Amino acid sequence: TNDGDLALKLSHPRHRVKKIYHVVLDRALRKPDMEKIAAGLQLEDGLAEVDSIDFVENQPKNEVGITIHIGKNRIVRRIFEHLGYQVEKLDRVYYAGLTKKDLPRGFIRHLTKQEVIMLKHFI
Repeated sequence: TNDGDLALKLSHPRHRVKKIYHVVLDRALRKPDMEKIAAGLQLEDGLAEVDSIDFVENQPKNEVGITIHIGKNRIVRRIFEHLGYQVEKLDRVYYAGLTKKDLPRGFIRHLTKQEVIMLKHFI
């Protein structure tokens, strides 16, 4: 967004904005590790809690979807690296009610007035 105040508010951890990521790992995620992530991991800067984590349907077991509200720097990568996995691809597919559906990689689009109103009500 070109609205700096809105962008700052949306990115601040206090507002707990929902984010969903599609993660591709260097190898299949083991079920015990998935359970550890779901329960919350203690990282160097505190507890990393996730809302949900699951395998991506009809994909190899190295592809997972993870939903978070926390806004710590590089948190998704750090969660998996803490357990010895390398993140090969990380794609945020949902942010504060917005999706990238039908938007090709590398492209942008203008938000509708309705989307801007919705985002301002998020915070």
